[in-house]
Amino acid sequence: MELIEGILTRRSIRKFKPLAIPTQTIELLLKAAMYAPSARNEQPWHFILAEDRDLLNQIQKCHPYASMMTEAPLAIVICGDMTLEKSPGYWPVDCSAAMQNLLLAAHGCGLGAVWLGVYPRKERQEALRNIFQLPEHIEPFAIAVVGQPDENKDIPDRFLPERIHKNAW
Repeated sequence: MELIEGILTRRSIRKFKPLAIPTQTIELLLKAAMYAPSARNEQPWHFILAEDRDLLNQIQKCHPYASMMTEAPLAIVICGDMTLEKSPGYWPVDCSAAMQNLLLAAHGCGLGAVWLGVYPRKERQEALRNIFQLPEHIEPFAIAVVGQPDENKDIPDRFLPERIHKNAW
């Protein structure tokens, strides 16, 4: 798949086949995430792999939009490490870039994935902090739910020329 095709055809997938993802593929997704740009190259991210069904069920109970975890074999929790932050306030932007790379890599590997927002919802952050026993300097940011897709989605036309402004508004 060509890069631009991958960007234009990636969709949020919420239905999965309950099939395991090979370790090498998971490593490739994480490598892609770690190659994301970050402010001052601080790379403030950490990744928690949740493959255990009990953990996936716990996450599902605390996140109102995580029903797809019933079949999904993997959740990747992206966290920000405040001790690595060189530019205060940029860690969510950096973690967003890592998430986007991860989602595109999943699509490129023939997998489906969806981004579940956690930050800035304090109740979701606290729930994940408790589930994974996170240290104080680690902030849960978002969850990527990943698996073999069990749905196909149409590709909408999202190109909106009326939102393009040249040289001024």
